[in-house]
Amino acid sequence: QVQLLESGGGLVQAGGSLRLSCAASGRTFSRYVMCWFCHAPGQARAFVAYISWSGGMAQYADSLQGRFTISRDNAKNTVYLEMNSLKPEDTAVYYCAAGPRLLVLSAEYHDWGQGTRVTVSS
Repeated sequence: QVQLLESGGGLVQAGGSLRLSCAASGRTFSRYVMCWFCHAPGQARAFVAYISWSGGMAQYADSLQGRFTISRDNAKNTVYLEMNSLKPEDTAVYYCAAGPRLLVLSAEYHDWGQGTRVTVSS
C-alpha cells in the first residue's frame, strides 16, 4: 500500500499550463504503475495517463492530443503531470493512483490520492 498526495492544481486561463505532482510514501514506489485520472462535474471519472514502473512507457487518453505529459522520478517517489494548452473542458479534480498493471480502468488501481482541483477559465 502507498499513500499519495497531489499538489499543483489551481486556477489558470485557457491556453495556460500547470504541473501537477503526486508524492508517494514508502519505499516501493518503483513497483507501481502510476496513473492520473480526472473527475469533471457531472461526468464519470476518466483516464488521463499512466506511466510504467521505470517510466519507459506511457499512455494517454486520446482526447488529450499531446497536450499533457506524464513523468516520474523514482528517487523522489513522485509522479508528475505537465498540462499545456489547457482548455476549459480540462476543468476537473485530478487524482493520482497506484496499481500493479498498465491498465486504464480505475478499478484496477488500489491506492488513490485526495485529488487536486484544476480550473481553467475561458
